[in-house]
Amino acid sequence: MVYRNERSELKSLVRMLCMGAWYSALIGILSSCSLVLPVQRDTRQLFPELHPISNSIVFIIHGDGEYLYHDTAGNEYKADEEALTGAIRVAEQNPGAEVFIFHQKERRNFLFLFPQCDGEWYRYRNGSLIAEGSYWRGKGALRFEPEVDLYRQFGANNEVSGASVFLYFGHEIPESPGRNYDMSYPDQSFTVDDLAAGLLGFTNTSRKFDLLVLSTCYGGTPYTISTLGPYAKTIVASPENLHLSYFDLRTLEWLEISTEEGALSAFADRFAREAFDRLRERTLTTVTVAVYDVNRVQDFLQSVQRTPDVWPVAGTQNEPAIKTEQTHFDCSDDPSCTTPSTSNGVKVYFRPALFGLSRNTQSHSGWGRRIKSELPGSPSKSAVTVH
Repeated sequence: MVYRNERSELKSLVRMLCMGAWYSALIGILSSCSLVLPVQRDTRQLFPELHPISNSIVFIIHGDGEYLYHDTAGNEYKADEEALTGAIRVAEQNPGAEVFIFHQKERRNFLFLFPQCDGEWYRYRNGSLIAEGSYWRGKGALRFEPEVDLYRQFGANNEVSGASVFLYFGHEIPESPGRNYDMSYPDQSFTVDDLAAGLLGFTNTSRKFDLLVLSTCYGGTPYTISTLGPYAKTIVASPENLHLSYFDLRTLEWLEISTEEGALSAFADRFAREAFDRLRERTLTTVTVAVYDVNRVQDFLQSVQRTPDVWPVAGTQNEPAIKTEQTHFDCSDDPSCTTPSTSNGVKVYFRPALFGLSRNTQSHSGWGRRIKSELPGSPSKSAVTVH
């Protein structure tokens, strides 16, 4: 005979065992985004016959920051999620391509206790999703080490015979050490050099990307183009503020670039022109999109100073921080940045703002620079520095 108190103890024991099993399962689920064992689908079961691929597309979409914007009708959008939707549409519309999509998200906790993975990845081939998973960002020595490891582990880069395209979406990338780029990792620095190291990992020194799209504000500077140039043949970027943060992706749907001479340049021009047209239709601000032929711009890059712009750095206990602002300007406004080769290898699509003092501007060189000036109330130092 089991007495009542014994039954109660038995029920409590069973309940504890069940709760323990539940928490173990939950922890297992939450830890399933391990970089070593990413969540993935069985490609043999889903797609037993994979067709040859010709093109390769890699997206890195930064979403660990403030990307909320409103359209002219007042509708709210998150720019990184819109870019993710566009990237998936590109992947589904390219039956002859392999597409990797990496979405860097803000780090969150489940039930305020269990940290969740802050990266998601998708691999498409022949227009179909064949693998996906979650991973931890910020775990490697290099900025894009987790993404590069996944790309090398699951990619079929050695099978690619056609064009290769790399696209980065995010905020303006600092040219020298700057913090607070990531909301989840405010103390970590991210610079153009970190992006270059990631490109080296993706290309593995074997080949350049045929096209690099830098979908950020103020990407068309001499230092940025010269730093990323070794890893791409052609670069599309904006030397000005890129309203809504992102280029339109519809040109990449059903990607077809022939191997004939000049075909890559023609495609890059079409991508830039259509992205420019889309922005011009939706905004009233200045719109500038430039195409850089990496080989042809070398004369200009060799003739101008290519050191990174200095960004504000927090002061020490004995030296308060200097409050500064970054003012961006066209290289053509700076005599030291204007040479006979300024326009070589650059094609610019430009429309001035429809209001304000800049509405009378007629053109843009395609090259941007920054000027750093102190704000009122800063400690006394040099007032203006031009880089």
